[in-house]
Amino acid sequence: MCSLLAVRTGEALSHASVEAKPLVVILMGPPGAGKGTHAGPLSHELALPHISTGDLFRENIRNQTPLGLKAKEFIDQGKLVPDDLVLDMLFNRISKDDCKQGYLLDGFPRTVAQAQAFEQRLGSSSTLLALHFAVEDEALVERITGRLSCKQCSRPHHLKFDPPKAPGQCDSCGGPLYQRDDDREEVLRKRLEVYHTQTEPLIAHFSKKEGLLLEVDSIGSKEEVFHRVLETLDASH
Repeated sequence: MCSLLAVRTGEALSHASVEAKPLVVILMGPPGAGKGTHAGPLSHELALPHISTGDLFRENIRNQTPLGLKAKEFIDQGKLVPDDLVLDMLFNRISKDDCKQGYLLDGFPRTVAQAQAFEQRLGSSSTLLALHFAVEDEALVERITGRLSCKQCSRPHHLKFDPPKAPGQCDSCGGPLYQRDDDREEVLRKRLEVYHTQTEPLIAHFSKKEGLLLEVDSIGSKEEVFHRVLETLDASH
């Protein structure tokens, strides 16, 4: 059988690939595991759009779409946006032509209930894969709490893995470096607690269906992890 990457990148053309269902890849993992880092390159590799539900929210609210205005009402009241409304927003997006062959989904689902609602609405029309970026909490703490950003050019640095040549100064433009509030250890540990309580059960949920859950070791360089991602996806098909 043709490999998944060969089919998606057009390196192999066959009758089977032409009739292949759209591919939906859910990007999973705790905050800082690498979902955002690898989403862009993976989108390019598979020739599939990357859909971030956070970006989708902001876009709908900014453009004052009917769905965006509804969502804003809940947000302004400090309430969570209902799952049905999130799904309406998502399915409105994936109805576009660029999603006919599939898409990468980032930021949704976050709970088992959301996953069940999404799968029910999606039906059997697509091939669904859940790509889990696995990394231990302490490795995440080291990775995230060491991150620094430049206030002028936004270039990222890391105290351990990519330290600035001059303390507190950007290597690119010389601007001052700072740590984002959500990169502080106390904030990160609260985010991890929420992840373990609400989102981690998705691993057990997706593992019940053979071949749906794919695990990737997210420790290592960006290049090493991305190579593992491609190998894992390739081996799944």
